[in-house]
Amino acid sequence: MQASALLNLLQFASPALPIGAYSYSQGLEAALENGMVANAEQARAWILRHLHEVVAQWEAPVAWRLMQAWSRRDWVAVAEWSERFVASRDSAEFRAETIQMGYSLTKLVAELGIVDAGMLAHLQGEPEVALPTAFACAVAALEIPHDAALLAMLFAWAENQVLVCVKSVPLGQVAGQRMLLSLRGDIEAAARYAQTVTDDDMCNWAPGLSLLSMRHEVQYSRLYRS
Repeated sequence: MQASALLNLLQFASPALPIGAYSYSQGLEAALENGMVANAEQARAWILRHLHEVVAQWEAPVAWRLMQAWSRRDWVAVAEWSERFVASRDSAEFRAETIQMGYSLTKLVAELGIVDAGMLAHLQGEPEVALPTAFACAVAALEIPHDAALLAMLFAWAENQVLVCVKSVPLGQVAGQRMLLSLRGDIEAAARYAQTVTDDDMCNWAPGLSLLSMRHEVQYSRLYRS
């Protein structure tokens, strides 16, 4: 990868990107509240199941297809996969999460001036911009290799999950970094799967996670927005 592309990737996969990712737990806080995650071993098991049974099965493959569609300037495919992703968010919090961060990233991309007028018009023309749609647009505009961008997206997701555990289980900082290091092989496997899974084999069926998300909407004490 060229140095410029690597630096672009580091910036747009950074937790410091001002889109609010740190304020979401994606159902993990509800699992903590319900006693399903109470220590490092259970936290790691939760993250692995979420990665392989949810993210790798749907979110990552959709992001992979969106990156390819943006690079081809295939506006029909961009609209189709973006609409499917938004429709797959089956709780109010999950839907609000991707729309809020997608909106924030769209605004950031526009203000930074990194996309051409045609791409920006299509991005802003989406009825509701999901986070993977905006991220894929930035990847295409900055000519970041798709495989590296997918790995970075998955790592950023895993890092955020680990940080939730560090704050809320709680885990020590070293324990959190040890856990993140141990997830690398699984992140690579999830990325490989997302690049090869067929459209017919993609799936967003995760009723347990959906129920936890719905419980989180009325949870009394919350640090996170999902």
